[in-house]
This record gives sequence, C-alpha cells and structure tokens, in this order.
Amino acid sequence: MQAKAQRLSVIIPTYQEEKYIAKTLSKLVNTKPTIEIVIVDGGSQDDTVNIAKQFTQKVYQIQERGISRAKNRGAKQADGDILLFLDSDVYPPSNFVEKVLETFNNPTVIGATCHIMPTKSSLSEFAFFHFYNHLIQLCTKFKPHSRGEFLAVRKNEFLNVNGFDENMPCLEDHDLAYRLSKRGKFMFIRDLTVYESMRRFRKLGFFKVLGTWFTDYLFFVFRGKPLSEIWQPAR
Repeated sequence: MQAKAQRLSVIIPTYQEEKYIAKTLSKLVNTKPTIEIVIVDGGSQDDTVNIAKQFTQKVYQIQERGISRAKNRGAKQADGDILLFLDSDVYPPSNFVEKVLETFNNPTVIGATCHIMPTKSSLSEFAFFHFYNHLIQLCTKFKPHSRGEFLAVRKNEFLNVNGFDENMPCLEDHDLAYRLSKRGKFMFIRDLTVYESMRRFRKLGFFKVLGTWFTDYLFFVFRGKPLSEIWQPAR
C-alpha cells in the first residue's frame, strides 16, 4: 500500500506588509504540488489583510502582536503534515515545494532550512550571505540554527515541543530548531535557495543589523534569552 502523500502548509506572519505580500503570495498560489497558505496578521492598519484575502481564505487576525504568537496560531489553523514558516518578503523558486517534501520523505527528518540570499544586493552583501549560509549549513551538524525567513518542520513534532516560545521576541526560529534537533534530524536543503528583500539592511544599516544579530545570539547562548525585548518592524 502506497504511503499517503504529505501536504505542505505555508504560514506567513504579517504586520504592515502591503508592499510585499502580493508578490510573495502570487508566487505561492501557482506552485505545484498545490499548498495551503495560512496568513496570521498582527494588527496591520494598511491593506495587508485585504490583499491576503485575495489569495487565500485562511487569513486570521490576532489582537496581541508577537511573531511567535502569530506563527503558533498559524500552525494551529494549518492542515498540512509539514509546516513551512515563511516571511512575507521572501521569494521561493517554483520547485521549492518539491524540494521540501522530498527532504521530509525521510521519516527521521523533523526540521529543515535552506540557502537564504538577498535580492538586489551589493557584492559585499552577497559575500556575507554566502558565508552565512555555509555557516548555518555547518551548524546543522552540531547545534542547528535557522533564520525565520524559511523554516520547515514536521507538524506533529512541532506540537510535541509546544511550538515557538512566545516569550522570545526574536531568535524564536533558532530556539525551535535546536529543540527539534534533540528529537530527530534537522537538515539544510543544499539545492534550494530562497531570496529575501534587503529592507531591514537598507533602513537600519548593514553593520547595525549584524551587530543586533550577534548581540542577541550571544545573550541567548549565555542567558537563554536575547537582549532585544521587541523586534522592531522595518517598513
């Protein structure tokens, strides 16, 4: 008897994303195999929710902001066997569903990430992200790390570890990847690359963003919680 085909649910937390969400969703609705798209909005005052409703019926709004809270709500509403948490300004290639499902065909795999590269980057930015991807790939062999732009998990295992820690304003993706890795394999999908906008780097400055990342990670390692008390949106 042939095993039941796994289904992928893409979960996107949003807040004031009217400039980006349509481009991302227009790519997702045309993928094969088809996927479920779940949007959880944290109180946008712009046209984000109305735009999202043009692409999927599963659009939810929460009163209290928080990226972990939004992601957990999306997971509860998702029907897929595999959950893919994606940012609203991340653009995957047309074959990403096939690549993710192929990875999770291995029953020991419970989480995965992939190459994340910038769109319209300078040479130095391109070089940094190329290095950073290789570093994340290396970390999967020791202490798995994942950025929130692209994180795929097996739903039953996600629920078993109680999802994202809603007390963490950032690094919730790294925390989840590490907790999942204690229960099975966390993989880096080497032949898959998605592309993110550089809006945060453009608004705040390249070195300021890197400094915030590094400081929050050090605080997380030594005290179990990042320094940042809130992750400021960059719009």
